[in-house]
Amino acid sequence: MLIALIGGLLALYLYAIKPNSPSKKNLKPFLGRYYAHRGLFDNSSDAPENSLNAISLAVEQGYGVEFDVRITRDKILVVIHDNRLQRAAGMNKLVTEMTFDELREITLFHSQEEIPTLHDVLNLVDGRVPIIVELKQDGGGDTTICDVVSPVLDDYNGDYMVESFNPVLMIWYKKNRPSVIRGQLSTNHLKEGKKGLLLNLSLQYLLFNFLVKPDFIAYNHIYGNNLSLFINTRLFGITTVAYTLKSQKELDRNRTRFDILIFDSFIPE
Repeated sequence: MLIALIGGLLALYLYAIKPNSPSKKNLKPFLGRYYAHRGLFDNSSDAPENSLNAISLAVEQGYGVEFDVRITRDKILVVIHDNRLQRAAGMNKLVTEMTFDELREITLFHSQEEIPTLHDVLNLVDGRVPIIVELKQDGGGDTTICDVVSPVLDDYNGDYMVESFNPVLMIWYKKNRPSVIRGQLSTNHLKEGKKGLLLNLSLQYLLFNFLVKPDFIAYNHIYGNNLSLFINTRLFGITTVAYTLKSQKELDRNRTRFDILIFDSFIPE
């Protein structure tokens, strides 16, 4: 009886964490290069994170680029990591509560760089390097950003894939854009102080994979010994992405553990 119960729970766990079949999508265009996290940035320079200057520098050096997309109050797609503008611009306001015209009056990290739109970034990259687009929606089931971003990316001619910490957004992509390469982002949410034990354990251990069916998993390399990540890699053969490597030592240590490497704060050798 006990053995049957354990076997049933194990089967349920493996079902829950199983990703999409590796043969379903072609990820080869994304392999074989490093990815600059938010561009090749220095927040004390004229090329701060997620700025056109930082992304241009990365593209010119042949790096792929991973960047963040949020939506404004008037449903304009902008490239910025934080929802609250305190760190990037010294303002205690939310991107989602501001119009695009209001955001256009802001410069990033004491530079002259403005917050770019997704259109700005796509026009700049222009298919020269592959990109990883992280969709930012801070909790909940609102998928408005998917409705707005998907037609924009549909018209983009370069190689791109989408990812998010929020599985609801990737479930939307599975249903509405099944051919687009989608990825589940995760980390040790509890150690990073996220509230909600059950939800964060489920996210941390990839228990929504049966709904998302991700084509790749992007995981905080610091917690790369996660059991579900290990099983996804070794048993299911999914493509894995390491974020964010901040030294050559970290890059070298993770080179054989992950398929795709995202870096910042140094230039890879």
